[in-house]
Amino acid sequence: MASPDAGKQMDLKQTPSQSSNSDPATTHLEPIRTIPKVLSSHPREVTAESISKDEEALEPDPGTEHLFEVENNKFAFSPGQLSKLLNPKSLSAFYKLGGVIGLEKGLRTNITSGLSVDETLLDGATTFENATGAASLPDGVPAGTEKKPTLGIRRTSTRGNAASPFVDRKRVFADNRLPEKRGKSLLELAWITYNDKVLILLTVAAVVSLALGLYQTLGQYHPPGEPKVEWVEGVAIMAAIIIVVVVGTLNDWQKERQFVKLNRKKEDRSVKVIRSGKSQEISVYDVLVGDVMHLEPGDMVPVDGILIDGHSLKCDESSATGESDLLKKQTGAEVFKIIQAGGDVRKLDPFILSGSKVAEGVGTFLVTAVGVHSTFGKTMMALREETEATPLQQKLNVLAEYIAKLGGAAALVLFVVLFIKFCVQLKGSTQTASQKGQSFLRIFIVAVTVVVVAVPEGLPLAVTLALAFATTRMLKDNNLVRVLRACETMGNATTVCSDKTGTLTENKMTLVAATIGNSTQFGKRTTSGSDADIIPNKEAGAEDGKETTPDTAPDNAVPIIDEDVPANNFLTRLSTETKSLLAQSIVQNSTAFEGEQDGKQTFIGSKTETALLEFARTYLAIGPLQEERSNAEVVQVVPFDSAVKYMASVVKLADNKFRVYGKGASEILVAKCTQILEDPSSASLNNVTLSAADSAALTNIISTYAGRSLRTIALVYKDFETWPPAGAAVKDDETQAEFATIFRDMSLLGIVGIQDPLRKGVQEAVLDCQNAGVIVRMVTGDNILTAKAIAEECGIYTPKAGGIIMEGPSFRRLSQEHMDNVIPKLQVLARSSPEDKRILVKRLKELGETVAVTGDGTNDAPALKMADIGFSMGIAGTEVAKEASAIILMDDNFASIVKALMWGRAVNDAVKKFLQFQLTVNITAVVLTFVSAVASSEEQSVLSAVQLLWVNLIMDTFAALALATDPPTRSILNRKPEKKSAPLITLNMWKMIIGQAIFQLIVTFILNFGGKKILSYDSEHEQDQLRTLVFNTFVWMQIFNQYNNRRLDNNFNIFEGVHRNWFFIIINFIMIGGQVLIIFVGGSAFHVKPLNGAQWGYSIVLGALSLPVAVIIRLIPDSWIAHLVPGRWRKSLVPDTKEEDIPIPSEPVSGRPGLTKDDSLAFIKTIRGGRVWSLPQETPKNKAALSPKRSKTLAAPTKKTKSFDAARSAKISRSSTA
Repeated sequence: MASPDAGKQMDLKQTPSQSSNSDPATTHLEPIRTIPKVLSSHPREVTAESISKDEEALEPDPGTEHLFEVENNKFAFSPGQLSKLLNPKSLSAFYKLGGVIGLEKGLRTNITSGLSVDETLLDGATTFENATGAASLPDGVPAGTEKKPTLGIRRTSTRGNAASPFVDRKRVFADNRLPEKRGKSLLELAWITYNDKVLILLTVAAVVSLALGLYQTLGQYHPPGEPKVEWVEGVAIMAAIIIVVVVGTLNDWQKERQFVKLNRKKEDRSVKVIRSGKSQEISVYDVLVGDVMHLEPGDMVPVDGILIDGHSLKCDESSATGESDLLKKQTGAEVFKIIQAGGDVRKLDPFILSGSKVAEGVGTFLVTAVGVHSTFGKTMMALREETEATPLQQKLNVLAEYIAKLGGAAALVLFVVLFIKFCVQLKGSTQTASQKGQSFLRIFIVAVTVVVVAVPEGLPLAVTLALAFATTRMLKDNNLVRVLRACETMGNATTVCSDKTGTLTENKMTLVAATIGNSTQFGKRTTSGSDADIIPNKEAGAEDGKETTPDTAPDNAVPIIDEDVPANNFLTRLSTETKSLLAQSIVQNSTAFEGEQDGKQTFIGSKTETALLEFARTYLAIGPLQEERSNAEVVQVVPFDSAVKYMASVVKLADNKFRVYGKGASEILVAKCTQILEDPSSASLNNVTLSAADSAALTNIISTYAGRSLRTIALVYKDFETWPPAGAAVKDDETQAEFATIFRDMSLLGIVGIQDPLRKGVQEAVLDCQNAGVIVRMVTGDNILTAKAIAEECGIYTPKAGGIIMEGPSFRRLSQEHMDNVIPKLQVLARSSPEDKRILVKRLKELGETVAVTGDGTNDAPALKMADIGFSMGIAGTEVAKEASAIILMDDNFASIVKALMWGRAVNDAVKKFLQFQLTVNITAVVLTFVSAVASSEEQSVLSAVQLLWVNLIMDTFAALALATDPPTRSILNRKPEKKSAPLITLNMWKMIIGQAIFQLIVTFILNFGGKKILSYDSEHEQDQLRTLVFNTFVWMQIFNQYNNRRLDNNFNIFEGVHRNWFFIIINFIMIGGQVLIIFVGGSAFHVKPLNGAQWGYSIVLGALSLPVAVIIRLIPDSWIAHLVPGRWRKSLVPDTKEEDIPIPSEPVSGRPGLTKDDSLAFIKTIRGGRVWSLPQETPKNKAALSPKRSKTLAAPTKKTKSFDAARSAKISRSSTA
């Protein structure tokens, strides 16, 4: 390899002009000639000629030279050369690299079969000249068609570790992982924790105190028997500060680890690639340069590449380039051919850009850049997402500011009062100068310590801790939280708009019924009979909102009976030609593929398609799927679109005719048919005109299948002489047809019924939601009768309670006033489009609801984004849907939404529990310290600075861990969701805070000021023990009060679920053990004296009195307390106040007038800083204004609805269309 001279810029690209006898294993270097460039004032027009003659297409940009130099490169190209394809898109680079053929050979892959799964180390190498020379074949024929791979070098080697595949490929091009964002080390976290202004101030005071103490201990005279302990207080405060810092650091470190684990899981997903000729799913992290990857609508493209093959492929690159229009893609071979022929290159675009979304079409592309070399990877490396403050954090920040200011004011007043007393007592004092200095420092330290206790920096941190704990545990419950605020918002959801397929049902589909033509059937046959259910015809029937009964049924309603028709009998009635037509209609019109799952060979893809393919493999004897498809020439593919509810493929037949295969929603496709297969047993495949009787029979079949909860799919076809048909060609591509214009006058092949059983536990989950005050609505694209049957079975549809069903088209045509009247009672929206779902979500939010929505398709993204909480499907969901969602359901199960609801409420409760506990300690500690210090002749508080730091450790860290980690219990679902305008501290909480604070102050004041007389303590030792008794009693009251704070309501069972929270149990043992050690061995450091058995008894019994006191407080009716609350606060605190009566602030709950987004913790940051600076910041987009009111939704039923078996005996109602 040529070595570049110092100071010279080197061109590290391999050029076509390099000697053919050069060492192929080495990347060749050639000095760049420094040529002055004259910039034209007019942009140069890009033409095929300018592209082919662009000599600078592969030159490195300044600063990227290292990407062009790879030691021992076994490939023809370096990462730098491949990066020139994009940023910006460069047809010149594409041409210089030899197009798809050159890339295929240079990357040592195959664009038909992909990478070999056996590849480890590569033998030999290929040169730039060898690879790009392949492009000189006639007409740029792509490899894998007329041209086969010509690389005469084995692509795999038996050398190396078989457990390490693609060694050379990963070494040169890397894999698709971005370097993890460097987390903070323990030392960095410790510094952040210690970088707290108050702690630093306390440290300085402790150092001065220690210096004075050492001077007094070592330099002053002490009478015989007097201990030399003046230095102990300074050391004790330093030790306490170290403990606070260490515990806070470990707490933050654990929290960061949980978030890192969550983010790693959040970014992982499966993608489809072709390796060794077989389609398979792999982790997005394992995609490599040279892979051949599938593209389908809804995919979020994870890597850069060049399109190999595709049908009507359009991509949305707005997130990557800002270009809002959908960009149509052409295949690389087609683009290379046009450049060679000197054609128009203005609209050519074979580039697949990472970060873009597939909007339409299907295809495969060759991966050219992954990880940090891809355009998306470079963007993500430059911009790492920072966590934003959640709404609860914003509320707490405001509250913490108020508490901090009040606490700071109390500390300031305390210092001023004690300093005045100190100054007054200086006259006539017999103390030495050092003793006076120590006395002043003691006053200062106590005042500063009060600030430490009073400023609740642990309050905002508790939310982060609760969220970190909850999101990690939610992952075990199959909820992957992508947006933190969704976790807490879900706790107060008032309605869930759920999909049907895969969420309420198992998404394990089986084809159980079919009708070919209008008579040949299997499964449940539809015939005439007298004792049958009446199925309403769609065209004529009941009035809007009324059920169709035998009396009101239309004349053309067809009665049915059930009779099993075995599949074998069904097949014997089909001719070979009909079977072939049915098989090809299923195989060619599908995007599913064969692969291995759980060790078994199966079909992977849409469950509807896999059900059809399983039937075709079992009964129609189709061969391997890839072989079947390779035998057909597909000329156009129309991917499934939920807006039109069908998909289609166009295949060129052996007689040079073209056949369109379509499948989709039965009633929609039947409406597009004018003919039907006449006789499925005939070999002629003749069609006859679809008569009115045929239409009525088909409508009856669809209704019958739907009434049995089957998904109905119609299969249609039509033959054309030419493609595209005359006058139907797309303007930009004359090989493709405007499909919507020709998709009419089709021939109906048949209708199939696919069974998708209800998920186990869905009925219970729906009932749980309803008991929790959450209205469940089904929003599905299925037939209205199928939707009704499923909704009744799982308990969503309750007609007796006034619930109604509507179809999407009818819903979207409603006026706003009519829609507002319908929505509260709307329980099922059938045949809905994604736009219908978005309209419903938007209107629900405007009516004051907190809306959760599920979605799996690309078109669901707007509704998912608009909802308060968007749930996407982890299994069936597209990448676009996942990107738009806040939470991913890893198992696609509705029951997991209930778990998310429970965890959301648990997070809100955990923070409120901690808040209730901390405010109680805050009030008691500050008042007790203030009053006892002012009343003391020596200006000493009954709680010393070190004792207060221990209390602060209990209050800020231990309690946060204990109370913020309470897992949810089933009883959490037995209450209604909180209103958006609900206060952070409720009436119940204020009742407990004030009640417990009064009790604790009474006990500690009695002990402090009357204990000497009550307990007959006369000696000096006993009086010293009395101060320790006050401290010990105070701490035990906090320990017992923790249990009281495990409940926020007026129920008495404070131990519910405590055995499931090991954090709580362990931390209680730590607190008790720490307190016992302090009393027994704390000595002078903590200003304590050992207590005897009776004194321990007093402390524990008085502390335990917190429990019965809490019972008494809970027995006090809330209405009595409400009457004591000033009128302007009463409406927001009294639980039974109507929401409509609550005045709505005109500002977001996250702030106050004059408070900017970064100011919600300004005061705490000013006086403390430290860990508070590392908290998530409020941003404009997460400011949530309070909604005016919640709609008066339909009351949830209190009993389970009747089972589906019972429902079948009733008449099937027609939905309301108004």
